Amino acid sequence: MNILDKFYVVEMPDHSKWAIPIRIIAEDRAKYFAEADEISFEESLNNDTASLFASDDYEIHDWAANNMNWVDIKNHAIKVQQSDIDYDDGWANGDYEVVEEAKADAEG
Repeated sequence: MNILDKFYVVEMPDHSKWAIPIRIIAEDRAKYFAEADEISFEESLNNDTASLFASDDYEIHDWAANNMNWVDIKNHAIKVQQSDIDYDDGWANGDYEVVEEAKADAEG
């Protein structure tokens, strides 16, 4: 199977796991290096990024973690494991506060 058809799975702080198509990460890297090296996007993707990512999983992680943000990939992410957080315990024992208005987390 081609590396670009596989998924990069990351575990979040709440212990949920998310799968991101490696192609999304690879295209981000290829776009950057196509512009930097003045080559075509296809050449950067197929002749550089794909072979680099296929040679070492760490290269995928390195690019994703150091050059991309969650907002860049969240629309492509697929939850593959639910959080194992005990919400009953949080409800009974979690920190609490009283506020005048509840505002949704904009980052979500």
